[in-house]
Amino acid sequence: MNTAAPHLFHIPVMGLGFTIDTPLKVARFGISSVLSIVEDELLERMREFYCKSENLPFKAHSNQDPDFRAKRITSYLDLLDDLVKMQIRRIRTEAFVPGTDITQYFDMLPEQNASKKLYLTMLNSSGTKREELQQQLRALIQPGNIDVNIMTKVDKMNYDQEGAPLPLDCSDALAALRGFAKSVLASSVVFSAGLNPRLYSYCEAFDDFFPSEDNMPKKKIILKVSDYRSALIQGKFLAKKGLWVSEFRVESGLNCGGHAFATEGLLMGPILEEFKIKRKQLQDELFLLCNQSLQSKGRRVFPKKPALKITAQGGLGTPEENQLLLYHYQLDSVGWGSPFLLVPEATNLDEESLQQLAGASPSDYYLSHASPLGVPLNNFRKSSSEAQRKMRIEKNRPGSPCYKKYLSSNTEFTEQPICTASRQYQHLKIKQLLGSGLAPDVQREEIRKIEEKDCLCEGLGASALLKNKLSPAHNLKAISLCPGPNLAYFSGTFSLREMVDHIYGRANLLNQLKRPHVFINELQIYLDYFKNNLIGSLNTMTFKKEKQLEAFIENLSKGISYYKSMPAILGAESTRLLEEFDAELTKLSVTVQQV
Repeated sequence: MNTAAPHLFHIPVMGLGFTIDTPLKVARFGISSVLSIVEDELLERMREFYCKSENLPFKAHSNQDPDFRAKRITSYLDLLDDLVKMQIRRIRTEAFVPGTDITQYFDMLPEQNASKKLYLTMLNSSGTKREELQQQLRALIQPGNIDVNIMTKVDKMNYDQEGAPLPLDCSDALAALRGFAKSVLASSVVFSAGLNPRLYSYCEAFDDFFPSEDNMPKKKIILKVSDYRSALIQGKFLAKKGLWVSEFRVESGLNCGGHAFATEGLLMGPILEEFKIKRKQLQDELFLLCNQSLQSKGRRVFPKKPALKITAQGGLGTPEENQLLLYHYQLDSVGWGSPFLLVPEATNLDEESLQQLAGASPSDYYLSHASPLGVPLNNFRKSSSEAQRKMRIEKNRPGSPCYKKYLSSNTEFTEQPICTASRQYQHLKIKQLLGSGLAPDVQREEIRKIEEKDCLCEGLGASALLKNKLSPAHNLKAISLCPGPNLAYFSGTFSLREMVDHIYGRANLLNQLKRPHVFINELQIYLDYFKNNLIGSLNTMTFKKEKQLEAFIENLSKGISYYKSMPAILGAESTRLLEEFDAELTKLSVTVQQV
């Protein structure tokens, strides 16, 4: 386990706007976080906001400027870097007295951190010794990383004002990568949602992704993956181009916030066990491929194997679970996402959304098909975006006006892609369905599926504007909320200190709901997912689908057997639930065979 970083957890990306300025709120305390760089308009608005609040000059990048998207991203990231460095310089001058950031920095560190131990020694010292230790501590202050996220599937091509296609490197994802690559940041880009060959290959265009004079790339690559096989495939693709993956970030397929990329029944515990067993093998294979490629390109090679971190996230709720992942699976860090939505000091939620989440019940969280990407999306029933979507349907005006077009991919009715959540698409598709001659019940269900799609470009970013009292783009104020189902076990709002103390076992923020272990929660979600998948396939079962379902059952069964082998870790209650799940899975297996 790597102990160099100040903290043993990180805050993953959440939506377009929920963590867009989180580095400015937590990096000075040594906490790493990730922001999305998909939405350049929002980044530009936030840059203007912070320039004004810090009395810094601001020059806008007009959408008429060449390469404006990349320039907006670079400028915002450079601003974040400058402001965090300013915060660190200030914090190092503060007195070690209650209420100061420097005191909070060290108070929040985990107990096993070397700087924390030195801090505790300082508190028990006096005179010259105390002053000497304080100076040492000031030098040890280390900011958290300002990492960025690019969702690889959000990569539409763009067009000029005359409708002519722009060059390939002006696609959404490539322009975002260029914006990050040209920034001054020495941090990481997180690629999520799977392999995008064009995007991954584009990393080769920037020297910062290759070994530098100190042997490590200035810009690092993190891959968010669902299992070991995915990590190996994507890691080898990049290594063959001389690009080193510094971290594989394993995320639960379903027990997470945002888009849910379900595995084929592979569960978190067995997945992490495979990473633990094969970690050195993975590092050795990628190192060999990477150096061979670097040598063939005439570039500097790695003189020794660079670090390969393995981290995980999705559904964590207790310090015991945090410790299990860090020590049993030998992870370098653990991601805590959705609970930080209830921490106003760290993330962006407008007051209405914050109170809705603070008082929510488990039934308010569900897996939806609201995303225009066609990927299941964890959703929140009480969001203002969901209320707006239903209101539009009642007014016989389903769909959303589409201004930003980041998720435009459908060409069923138009030459240029449009978004399936747009009013234009839903009007055309519903008109087609009404004239299709389908049976009334089938037609209603197909229309319901169309109308379920919702605008995420506006909904996942507006909260950052509302919280900072900025006018929402196009006056669209509805907020999309897509937290993980684990948030049901947290109620109320919390300070940053309280949440960090909860993670490290110094406080307990869970509500009174009975909460199964994170692994058991995920298993239950996968069983529900499987049952819904099975029900939806009963009338259209094919041989291929049958084999997929059987493989899913087999993987779930193996996962249950794995968990049964660790009762001392999961507890007696988990063992009882595993027996019930095993029996339920056997019945589902029989159903598949009978179809």
